Amino acid sequence: MTVDTIREGEWVLLYYDERKSYVVRVERGKVFHTTHGSIDLSTLIGLPYGATVETNVGEKLIVSRTRFVDRLEGLQRVTQVIYPKDLGYILLEAGVGPGSRVVEAGTGTGFLAATLAWYVRPSGRVYTYEVRRDFYEIALKNFEVLGVLPYITPRNKDIRDGIEENDLDAVVLDMPSPWEVVEEAASKLLNGGTLIAFVPTTSQVERTLHSLKKTGLRMVEVTEIMMRKYQPKPGELRPQSLGVTHTGYIISSRKL
Repeated sequence: MTVDTIREGEWVLLYYDERKSYVVRVERGKVFHTTHGSIDLSTLIGLPYGATVETNVGEKLIVSRTRFVDRLEGLQRVTQVIYPKDLGYILLEAGVGPGSRVVEAGTGTGFLAATLAWYVRPSGRVYTYEVRRDFYEIALKNFEVLGVLPYITPRNKDIRDGIEENDLDAVVLDMPSPWEVVEEAASKLLNGGTLIAFVPTTSQVERTLHSLKKTGLRMVEVTEIMMRKYQPKPGELRPQSLGVTHTGYIISSRKL
């Protein structure tokens, strides 16, 4: 049996207990500081996944593999990001998979574009639009760190000035005024393609729905994803006191 060892540049999960864990990229010569002490990340290189390591104050951490969603948590954020509960539904509703061609706007920190790119690999492509240069440059770094840049065509451009791509499987709009784009976006979709908008307020939903009526898109739905976690203790099972309730509305429609 081959032992899978940690290599430089990989993302790892450092598990302390059920309440606290850390996601970090292994870099030679870098020291990672936690509330439980610090650890020289160079010492992780070559260790098998599942190994237990100690911080400089003797606290123990288990080193584990990461999921893609774990790695997102380790990225630099400059904007409000879409929560995993909404990302998952958007992916399914958009019908995104290997080989899909998707346009996304606006890029922001890059969470949505990176997630789309992860699922269109290896033969698909995501074209993401961001009007602000500072957000665009941070997103590029995040894409590179996550390893999804080869599947993304980033554009430092206002999508309201025109969508350059045609024959798209999906268009996903995470922007304040999607109603300004939906008509052109609809014209770029293939038959069966999906247009999705994510907005935080009901007034934005109303304006988007009015614009969608002009496009001829069908199967229009508005969905809000509510999530409640529970305290996972036998004999004490109950909802957690804090949680993520409203984050936004997902408006989906299809070209038939």
